[in-house]
Amino acid sequence: MSLNESRYRVNHGKLEPVRWDKPLDPFEKAIRAAFEKGDASDRAYREKVYRSAFAALERALKANPQTTVENAMRRKQMLSAQISQIESEFIPAVAPAVAPSPAGNRAPEVAVDRENASRGTSRPSYDEEVEAPSYGEYAPRQRRRRPWLSLVITFVVLALLGIGGWLFFAPGPIDPGFPTSPPMDTEDFSPEQEQTRATPPPLSGQDLTDWIMVFQPSDATTVTAPGDSRAELMQEENGPFIRITSGSSGSPILFDVRESVLQALIGSRVVFNIVARAQDGAETQMSVECSLGELGDCGRKRYSVGAAEEEFLFEIDLPRVNPGAGGTIAINPDVEGSGRSVDVYAIRVTKVPR
Repeated sequence: MSLNESRYRVNHGKLEPVRWDKPLDPFEKAIRAAFEKGDASDRAYREKVYRSAFAALERALKANPQTTVENAMRRKQMLSAQISQIESEFIPAVAPAVAPSPAGNRAPEVAVDRENASRGTSRPSYDEEVEAPSYGEYAPRQRRRRPWLSLVITFVVLALLGIGGWLFFAPGPIDPGFPTSPPMDTEDFSPEQEQTRATPPPLSGQDLTDWIMVFQPSDATTVTAPGDSRAELMQEENGPFIRITSGSSGSPILFDVRESVLQALIGSRVVFNIVARAQDGAETQMSVECSLGELGDCGRKRYSVGAAEEEFLFEIDLPRVNPGAGGTIAINPDVEGSGRSVDVYAIRVTKVPR
């Protein structure tokens, strides 16, 4: 089956192609070709393919100087719609509900005699001659065990009293005889450390300078919301920001990283800084991933985002190679899928000493 005729569906947990007579768009064709080379049932793999498709589209638009901003936005929206359509093919079909039969078959009645019915159980036919022992048969055994149990309890109580008296009358502090560890601070763990324990980022972006802007609300054309996710430009007294929301599909919102920015960072250790807050104080868990062309990726970061505007940092080392294209930063504002939003004020990056 050719690429122009192949699509996919999930059937009983398995991915299988279905026939499609409509010719495929070049980008859709490339996406489906990439699916055939990898594990298309893996959602993380599909998201990586989608990011690569957006990066390829960005390169194609930049290579054509006659492309207007309106045409570029329209082309991105078309690709977003195509990705949404492709992703819908991986949602398993819901089995139709089975209507109850008009009149269910009654279970056969089991006849029991009155004696057994009063006890709530029926007696097996093969065990009719065996009767349960009476309480009197067990009583002597229980009475024989009581002296032994009482003796054990007495010894335990005396031992505890002796230890308590020794601790009370012993002079000076008691050495436990083994090293004790310091108490653990309840704030030792932070979700930001999930992927950055080896080289923790600086505590504050205020300690850094020479920032290069990756995203600012004045240029919303660098933001793409695929599938049922949303990116809305908002305004408040302190200035504009963009509110991002992922839909039921959990598709992240993509922020373009220009190739010129990556060129300035090759061979360096860099810190990315995302300035954001949760919408209306509804605390959420935000995940961040990035795809930087030939420079690699940054893994998956996870942050707790509260009502106050904060800086969310992560630090990575970039190889000294040509990036070959621009990259993307993918942000999921609510990894729990509860529909919570995050307000993004800026994304920036700077070099730091190794």
